[in-house]
Amino acid sequence: MVETQYCVTLDRIFAIKDEETRTWLVDQILKSDAQHEEWVRLFAIDEIQGDHMKPGYSVPLTAGFLEANPHLVLDTRYFDEDFKRRLLASFDDLDEKCDGLLVHSENFQALNLLMERYREQVVCIYIDPPYNTGSDNDFAYKDSYQHSSWLSMMVDRGALARGLSASSSGIFVSTDDGEYANLRLAFAAIFGDDNFVADIIWNSRKSVSSDALISVATNHTTFFAKDKSALEKQKTSFRLPQDDEGFANPDNDPRGPWKLDPMDAPNIRENLTYPIRNPLTGEEFYPPEGRCWRFEQWQTEQLLKEGRIVFGRTGNAKPMYKRFLSEAKEKGRTPTTLWDDVKTTTDATKVLLDVFGDAISRELINKLKPKPHELVGRCTVLLSDGAGIVLDFFAGSGTTAHAVINLNREDGGRRKYILVEMGEYFDTVLVPRIKKVAYSKDWKDGKPVSREGTSHMFKYLRLESYEDTLNNLELRRTEVQQSLLEQHSDFREDYMLHYMLDVESRGSPSLLDLDRFENPFNYKLNIATGTAGETKPTAVDLVETFNYLIGLRVKTIHYLDGVCVVTGTNPQGERMLILWRNIKEMDNDKLDDWFLKQGYNTKDQEFDAIYVNGDNNLENLKGPNHTWKVRLTEEELLRRMFDVQDV
Repeated sequence: MVETQYCVTLDRIFAIKDEETRTWLVDQILKSDAQHEEWVRLFAIDEIQGDHMKPGYSVPLTAGFLEANPHLVLDTRYFDEDFKRRLLASFDDLDEKCDGLLVHSENFQALNLLMERYREQVVCIYIDPPYNTGSDNDFAYKDSYQHSSWLSMMVDRGALARGLSASSSGIFVSTDDGEYANLRLAFAAIFGDDNFVADIIWNSRKSVSSDALISVATNHTTFFAKDKSALEKQKTSFRLPQDDEGFANPDNDPRGPWKLDPMDAPNIRENLTYPIRNPLTGEEFYPPEGRCWRFEQWQTEQLLKEGRIVFGRTGNAKPMYKRFLSEAKEKGRTPTTLWDDVKTTTDATKVLLDVFGDAISRELINKLKPKPHELVGRCTVLLSDGAGIVLDFFAGSGTTAHAVINLNREDGGRRKYILVEMGEYFDTVLVPRIKKVAYSKDWKDGKPVSREGTSHMFKYLRLESYEDTLNNLELRRTEVQQSLLEQHSDFREDYMLHYMLDVESRGSPSLLDLDRFENPFNYKLNIATGTAGETKPTAVDLVETFNYLIGLRVKTIHYLDGVCVVTGTNPQGERMLILWRNIKEMDNDKLDDWFLKQGYNTKDQEFDAIYVNGDNNLENLKGPNHTWKVRLTEEELLRRMFDVQDV
């Protein structure tokens, strides 16, 4: 992991209880010209006018202005390491405070890394993968795969996605006619054919192509459950929110808005055929031929007493049932396989133009081919029930995060999102879009309309790429070996796989050179800068990498007298203490003194396991079974790193 940054709305900084820390952080924010420039570029804060209640924009900015704009999003990339450390140390239960996670990486690599931390925790997956439109020039991913290559890509990632999914979860995959059938068969092999739920037809465009034989107006969204029986058990909550359309209250009923539903239904039981008497006129009504009433006779009589059966506007028409909006919202709507009432791709394009204005080109939008966040929101709301993790590992422009933030804003939910994307627009579109959506709920021509934001915090990671790994291989090969390799190309592949990567490259930074672990805060790799062929030394975030490799749910991260102290729980619920130090500056004797100074005691049960980088003299913490609990971070990290690569 070569970069870890956090984005936090200012309200959370002003809520920090320690006054000294809060004041220092605000002072550093006021000094950051780079952060101010981004706020002008993304949020147009230079257009905020002051009044007698709130201060307006000024140069330099004031603390009062920051406090009056609590949903400005701070990005730790614009601050030094000390700022980030003090900021993170201010949050208890850090993972819980984070609303989202973005990973800049090839998705197969990212899903492997996330597995230990998020195994069987994701409640909903939505992906919009490349699906062979046939033109690589018009799509941000390679988009002219052979069917077998495309299926191989989807199967590998689908299998990992299943491992991340909770038992009552599901995955929605958007495709067109060209790959739907292949995807259906491939995912049946992964999830089981019995767990196929539906092929949802989405009306993706309203316009008609005049030069087509038949103008394509729909897309497929294939829906598989992790365990369909688990979804069946919660069928009553598997509903879409009821909208207000058709509800009114012309008679000022104290029970609120209502609409009339038919009293009759398909005939299923004989005891549902009986006369309903109009209490005003005495006229009796029977259900139409081949139909029955919806309720038993005693229920209908009770509804008549409650004034819930209406005989038309004149009082002489057939009986109708009065259904209140409050009840409809509670029960929700049963979803169907035809979604012709959500937004279209044209609407999705307009959203990006509204959010970014001139900062995004039509050409890039055409490559991204965004889906409307309302479509993703509908998939999400069926499975998330106001909470849980939503995953998208073909994140594109960030539509899924947009959908999750909007849903939480509307219903007060606590859903979280994980997005994975490898495109260069990660920094220019995806991350800025999430910042913008958090800052304001509505946009026009790249500028906020209302500046009504939401409290938000997300983290973004950048993983070492395959090319970066190769760039950091340091080969130990003699001239004779090189000459033989060039002369005998027939065994070149076998040589590279079984000798070069095992022997010649041993000790390379990308394969974890343990000698460099003496200072874990300065472990560097040569990482591509984006400029053709250029790389620069970049510090690897070993602390964050290790947290993911052991699946740690991080509670706190503190830097105390030169030691990085991480606490949390592992997937088994064990309480973990992880210590990172520069061994050259803190030898074992100094570590012993530090440990006692901080009040830790390996003999008590505050922690179930302790990790320390490098050998140490700490007395081993023993559990009830007398097994050693103090472990060596280097050995564990190396083992787990190769475990992940071998998945």
